[in-house]
Amino acid sequence: MRVVIAEDSVLLREGLTRLLTDRGYEVAAGVGDGEALVKAVGELVARGEAPDVVVADVRMPPTHTDEGVRAAVRLRAEHPAVGVLVLSQYVEEQYATELLAGSSRGVGYLLKDRVADVREFVEAVARVAAGGTALDPEVVAQLLGRSRKQDVLAGLTPREREVLALMAEGRTNSAIAGRLMISPGAVEKHVSSIFVKLGLSQSDADHRRVLAVLRYLDS
Repeated sequence: MRVVIAEDSVLLREGLTRLLTDRGYEVAAGVGDGEALVKAVGELVARGEAPDVVVADVRMPPTHTDEGVRAAVRLRAEHPAVGVLVLSQYVEEQYATELLAGSSRGVGYLLKDRVADVREFVEAVARVAAGGTALDPEVVAQLLGRSRKQDVLAGLTPREREVLALMAEGRTNSAIAGRLMISPGAVEKHVSSIFVKLGLSQSDADHRRVLAVLRYLDS
């Protein structure tokens, strides 16, 4: 699995590189700003060595505001097959929504504290690279808690909302079952009901789990 890392802190960038290479990932490039990220991915794609996933900080030089997420959004448009996992110090709803809006697969938004849990972080990188989602629970809680979204959730039961939140984190049905202490069969019924209530048909195939979350966020 090929990864590009964009992080202006040299220590963190080297730390992420070591963490991933020790687990068999190929870190094809490590850069320190948004423009360098876009350039590095473009060059890799041109050589036929497109990365599977990009791991990028939200805030990078020169202004340390939104350069990272701007670069991530640009990559989503120019190279949709490349997964994008954004790291942030805090939950920044505007940036999270902008990154997720219009995306159908391979996207994630984690708080940097999650990197401390190596297993969860590596699993998140793998999920995004494979086309899934990896959203921090705190990000999910804030996005799903917005009052302007209540109309979309009105048709969901409290349990379905819990299942949807865990789906947004990228959890599998078995993981959701374990978290909520219900059977896998019950989870499947809740997921099917969510698909129906959000208007996602069978034709959406494997991406319905991602689309279930994005349909909510885009509404």
